[in-house]
Amino acid sequence: MAAESNLPFRGLPAAALRGRGPLQLARGAATMLAGLRQARRLLREVRPGAILGTGGYVCVPLFIAARGQRIPTLIYLPDVIPGLAVRFLARIATLTATNVAEALPHLGLQPGHPRALVTGYPLRAELFGQDRAACRRAFALADEPPVVLVYGGSRGARSLNRAIEALLPALLEHCQLIHVCGREGDEQWLRTAAEHLPAALQARYKLYPYLASGEQPQSMVRALGAADLAICRSGASTLGELPAVGLPAVLVPYPYVHQDENADYLVRRGAALKVADAAMLGAGPPQDGPLFRAVLHLIHDQSERERMAERSRALARPDAARHLAGALLGLAARSVG
Repeated sequence: MAAESNLPFRGLPAAALRGRGPLQLARGAATMLAGLRQARRLLREVRPGAILGTGGYVCVPLFIAARGQRIPTLIYLPDVIPGLAVRFLARIATLTATNVAEALPHLGLQPGHPRALVTGYPLRAELFGQDRAACRRAFALADEPPVVLVYGGSRGARSLNRAIEALLPALLEHCQLIHVCGREGDEQWLRTAAEHLPAALQARYKLYPYLASGEQPQSMVRALGAADLAICRSGASTLGELPAVGLPAVLVPYPYVHQDENADYLVRRGAALKVADAAMLGAGPPQDGPLFRAVLHLIHDQSERERMAERSRALARPDAARHLAGALLGLAARSVG
């Protein structure tokens, strides 16, 4: 597999310190101290003008070292709810940026605070203003019926893939599917399930373990541009990607992190519906479950899809990358000055 980035990389030791026993806490603290020492050496070597962090305990040693050397730092929160590490980092960072304004109170900040900035989610410029017909041609899709995009991140989402497998014949009676199933081995049994379908329905099912985000004819950017509706998790990127393309969605939050709050942000604004992971198929026939009923409603109600698309598009922040980069460069300029 080709490398996904040619940027230089330097690793630092780091460890989580929350929810551990005494032995694990001691080992984690020792790892963090080792990371702090290495971070100090790294900063003396590369002498950065400013540092951007996107959260997690891996940033903690670097931000502490930067504070000690008076190097300005910018912490960015893409989700609505921060984790413990981001809450700590926001206290010591020079500037805190968030994807949405609703995240600031969870960091003890309010819009307009001199250390707070709401930027939106940085995205590829190609996501905005796509040609839907060209995107559909890239996947050999017909003009009708509507196109539903299913995805769960680069590694996929096993429960979501299983639900789609159970609903595959019923869904394909009403739509075309682009299904990005992840690279954890689900492709084989999904493809086997599709092989048992009538040929006409098989032609409507486009299955991929992974779609890159680059300029390839079949890319994730073009899959988003081709779709009328998405079925997906509600990680931080959905708060930026779905509005960028004006794509209504049925969101199935991953239940063990703060994805529910991300989904609720879009649901409250009329841009998405939400179905709980454990409730997707319901207790009876899969076609009677909440996931299929929500998807079927939106497939057949074009007016509602269009309203949701408009509401979603109103949340887009095309200038997010420029805004965030400008803030970081501003910190670096002040540091040099």
